[in-house]
Amino acid sequence: MQRLADLAATLPGVDHASFGFTEQGTPSLREALAALRQTNVSDILILPLMLPVEPSFTAWLVKSLRRWQAEDGAPWPSMRIAQGLAESPLLPVLMAELVAGADAATTVPPLEKLTPEGSLVPAQKRRVLVCQGGPCNAAGADLIWGHLRNQQDRQKLRITGDGTMTAKSTCLGPCNLAPVLQVFPEGTYYGGVTEAAIDRIVSEHLLGGVVVEDFAYQPTGRKQVLRR
Repeated sequence: MQRLADLAATLPGVDHASFGFTEQGTPSLREALAALRQTNVSDILILPLMLPVEPSFTAWLVKSLRRWQAEDGAPWPSMRIAQGLAESPLLPVLMAELVAGADAATTVPPLEKLTPEGSLVPAQKRRVLVCQGGPCNAAGADLIWGHLRNQQDRQKLRITGDGTMTAKSTCLGPCNLAPVLQVFPEGTYYGGVTEAAIDRIVSEHLLGGVVVEDFAYQPTGRKQVLRR
């Protein structure tokens, strides 16, 4: 990624280039934007370099950027989001060049008889499922997932406390509470999850064993709306 950032920095009209991840990886997009803002830039262009790009990517990224601005409370530079690689007219040209260079492609070695590998049954007692259903994706679930995974790595959650494993999930059910995640073994639902909510769920629930009621939704048998 640093190589791509260095390449982008050489382009006309670009004064500085850096990278950030919308899913797992450091720096996260939010951290990268915060660092750029410290340089007092007046205009930021976000260039999505990923394939495939979800149809709702731009919509949920805009929502997330606006939420970060609201949470920050300080002035932000102007923000723009460029088209993705899939929409670029240069993508077919790039693909044609890769095909033309097939002589340099890596050859897959012949299949050999392999010895089956065993697997350890996980000892971790906690599971966190992050919903990847349509409404949750539209609400920025990928950014929430990335923040959770980064915190899992930073705080060594697999081996800390009861041990925690995380996974993406199909629809968890309460779509109007998006983005949603569920913590086991309690089965606690959390809705309207933000990065700040993740930090509290990690410290208070996963490590402290106490449900974070500010973001928790109990199965009351009646429809519930997202608390603001």
